[in-house]
Amino acid sequence: MKIESIDERRHLRRKVKGIAAALLPFEADGRIAVEAFQNHLRATHRAGLMNAVNMDTGYVNYLSQSEKLDVLRWTREALGNDVPFVGGAYIEGQPGDTVALYRNQVDPIVAHGGIPILFQTSRLHGKSSAEKAAVYAAVCRGYPHVLAFELGQMFAPNGEIFDDQMVRRLMDIPEIKGMKHSSLDRLVELERLALRDAHRPDFRIYTGNDLGIDMIEYGSDYLLGLATFAPEKFAERDQLWEAGDPRYFALSDALQYLGNVAFRSPVPAYKHSAAVFLHLTGRIPSALTHPKNTKRPEWEAEVLRDCARRLGLPLPAD
Repeated sequence: MKIESIDERRHLRRKVKGIAAALLPFEADGRIAVEAFQNHLRATHRAGLMNAVNMDTGYVNYLSQSEKLDVLRWTREALGNDVPFVGGAYIEGQPGDTVALYRNQVDPIVAHGGIPILFQTSRLHGKSSAEKAAVYAAVCRGYPHVLAFELGQMFAPNGEIFDDQMVRRLMDIPEIKGMKHSSLDRLVELERLALRDAHRPDFRIYTGNDLGIDMIEYGSDYLLGLATFAPEKFAERDQLWEAGDPRYFALSDALQYLGNVAFRSPVPAYKHSAAVFLHLTGRIPSALTHPKNTKRPEWEAEVLRDCARRLGLPLPAD
């Protein structure tokens, strides 16, 4: 793909649909900080972004079934009736039939008024695209709105970057309205967008590229863990892009600086970076993460303090 053809794809003054993958915060004593979680969901919604819960950012791979149900309940209580949100359907490591396992995860999400997004499972690795697509079609049958997930293995070992045939097959499943693409590879994402435009224009590609958040300029929407760090700033950036306001570029650069810091290797430790950042900015009561999550170094707060200042965010400790 030539640089000239990439530049031609930029969608100026485009209205962007943004979704923030919510961090699950903890109290200083290790309990889940339910009130802070609900307050952050409400703040994200007020900013104009949709919330996504039980995602990687919310430690879905570490939560029990009862904890995932608690998160769904807390989310609905926080947002009130009829406010849409996305909920992760995660089955990795569970015994049983793949379709039944997925539908057992999807049912409570739909019952709480959420839009399910299907995390990939390693049990489908190595299967043909026809076999995988048949599973997805069976999982989605009868639900009004489902999202698919394409996740690079730098995030999680159950992830997989699909081939083009599989992506096309997913687009052919009417219940699947879009997919989150997390390869961290701009060219692969541009290929997804080109396929979407040619094959199913109403299908949404949600970028998961926290290292390339300007993919919104090329036709992607977004579902980002980075957006939970500063949802108001993401909403502001989106509005500036839609308005054609040149202030977009400085704000986008400041948000990307934060993304480059937070999503450095090892990538899963970004959740600790998120906890440190939200604690610094007074959103959550501690910088603790789930005990199984990878940790950042002691000095993480200092570099994230600089990120917050670049964004013009108030720091209560200053």
